[in-house]
Formats: sequence, C-alpha cells, structure tokens
Amino acid sequence: MSARPRVVVLRGHQANPWELRPWVLLEDRFDIVVPEPARGDGFDTSALPLRRVQARTMRDVMPRGRLGDVLTRLPGDRYIGLEDVLCGADIVHTQELGYWYSAQAARLRGRLGYKLVTNVWETLPFAAAYRNVRTRPYREAVLRHTDLFLPATERARDALLVEGAPANRVVVCAPGVDTDRFRPDGPTGDGDPVVLSAGRLVWEKGHQDLLRALALLKRRGSSVLPRVVIVGSGPEEDRLRRYSGELGIAGRVEFRSFVPYEQMPDVYSSASALWLGSMPVWSWEEQFGMVLAEAHAAGLPIITTTSGAIPEVAGPTAAYVAPGDWVGLADRLASSVLAGPPERHRVRDAERVAAFSVRAAADRLAAAYDRALGA
Repeated sequence: MSARPRVVVLRGHQANPWELRPWVLLEDRFDIVVPEPARGDGFDTSALPLRRVQARTMRDVMPRGRLGDVLTRLPGDRYIGLEDVLCGADIVHTQELGYWYSAQAARLRGRLGYKLVTNVWETLPFAAAYRNVRTRPYREAVLRHTDLFLPATERARDALLVEGAPANRVVVCAPGVDTDRFRPDGPTGDGDPVVLSAGRLVWEKGHQDLLRALALLKRRGSSVLPRVVIVGSGPEEDRLRRYSGELGIAGRVEFRSFVPYEQMPDVYSSASALWLGSMPVWSWEEQFGMVLAEAHAAGLPIITTTSGAIPEVAGPTAAYVAPGDWVGLADRLASSVLAGPPERHRVRDAERVAAFSVRAAADRLAAAYDRALGA
C-alpha cells in the first residue's frame, strides 16, 4: 500500500458533481481516481478537481440513440478492460447491489486484492424475487464480496440487513452538500411567493400534485397565488406542461429543464419554499432526497411527503403531507407560504445542516476507508 491509499470511485455513467464533492476533501489522505466513460453522456463533473482516467464501456462503442440502448441492454452494459483500471487499487468504491459495475468490481476483488466498499441508497429489500434475471447474480456477487456497506440512511441499512448483509459490515454513511455554496440568502425581490419543485420529471416525484394544489388554490379564490418553478427533465415534461395548461395555471408555472449545478443556490435563494412530492411505487420510494439537504442548508422551508427515507432526512422542522395528497398540500401552502409576506431564509436545524455538510460526509468516508483497510 502506498503512503496514500488508492481509492477508485466507480460510478459508470452516473458520476455526478453533487455526490462526488466530499471526495475532493480527501485527496490529502487518499489517492482518488474516478474512471470516466469515453463518450461522456453523463453529468458534467469537470469542475471538480478529481483525477480521472478514461474507461470504456459497452455503451461507448454502441451507436447513439434508441438503437444503441437496445444493443447495450441485450448483453448488458459493462466496462471494457476494467481490470487494468482497478489494478493497484487499495479500495474500490462502488454503489448498489444490482448495478453492473458493482458486480464487475465484486468479481475482480479476489484476483486484484482490493477492499470493496459499496454505497447503498436502496430502501427496499428486493432480494431476488423482485429483481430481474440479469441483476439477481449481480446482487449475489456484491453481497458476497463487499467488505463494507455504506447505506445512505438508517432505512437503507435496514433494507440491507433484510437483504442478508452482515450487520458488522454495515455502517450508515450519509452524503453531504456544500454548505458554503448552499446557505441562507433570500428570498430576493418583493413578488409573489415561489414554490420550487426540483427533481427528475417522473410521476413518482409528485410534480403533478403541486400543479393540482395550485389549481385548487386558484379555484378557491385565494387572494395570493404562488408561482411554481419546476427544475428538471424527464419523460413527464410534455405531460406536465400540457397539464398546467389544462388546469388553467400555465401562466403561474415555469419549467426549467436544465440548470447547471453551480446555479442551483440562486434557484433556492429566489424561492419561498421547497416541495418534494415523492410517492412510492412498487420498485422505488424516496431514497434520500439531496434537495432536502440543500434546502436545509439554504434555509428554505420544506413541504414534503413521508415517502421512504424523507422523514429521516427532512427532520422535524419540515411540514408533511401524505404522498399524493394534493389537497393537503394546498392547505399547507395556504397556511404557511401564502399566509404572510415572504420570510428571509434562515437555518431551522443547524445540527442537521452540519451533519449533511460536505465536510461531515468526507469525515464519514475517511473513517469508513480506515475501517475497510484495517487501520
């Protein structure tokens, strides 16, 4: 082992700047390497000062578009030449039981001799019965070969225990947000209150319930109507745009399909409240909700649901409605955001903000790596 243990953070095409930020603070103690697919179709992580190495995947050699997706899905995506990338690593840090790159790292562990650390966000114990045929052996390999599991929440920890992970190899390790970047600053201006709904535009994120609540407030004759800002992209975007028109509220709704991560603090600053409307489906419930940690740091009031790990992350200062309860959301908005002039943002739970900071997350990772290496 070198003076600085080499850590390879394996994320396939899913590496993103908000998750990787804590590793920047570990470079004085660990040699951090992030394999980067050749095509670069994922999130832009170039602003982070982390060392990258190119590592081709099956998707990189397939045609772009739907044909390439189908051709990749048939054999399953995988790294090409991953053994060369991982050779010499002291720790390989991957994520989830059912991801192809986690299974690859698990199967190479015995040959290359590194310690395998696996982040887990999943809060539902799927076992084999609720996984597809391809990912069942992935799960078995990762469960068998992981030296240390790092669930993001206590709920994910419980799911891991039910999956069969040994309790002595499971340590809760929450992610963190940049509290220097996300801090109380706003709301700016004297206009109508703004409700922010940020996240992938899919049904289970509950953006449609915010539109329904706004329409109900309008029909009730509310003297003040909020403006809604929906940040994100996804397959429901066209439907949500059409829906806002059908509900007669299109003029109060702004869709922002793409906002660079560096500009998100300004989005929080201009808002009066955050709505995270996640609701469970058979294959998913909210696993963490990074926007909750960001909103806490930005001093933004939170209205959310009880899906999955949300109560654990949002804590006692958030306001809750049942998943899908758009009438309850309208009532909450009327009694809080619309009940008076916009309040200056302030931190409501300083202990929670500190716990979900990048610095705290980096310290948790360092302790986990020391434990995996036997230090």
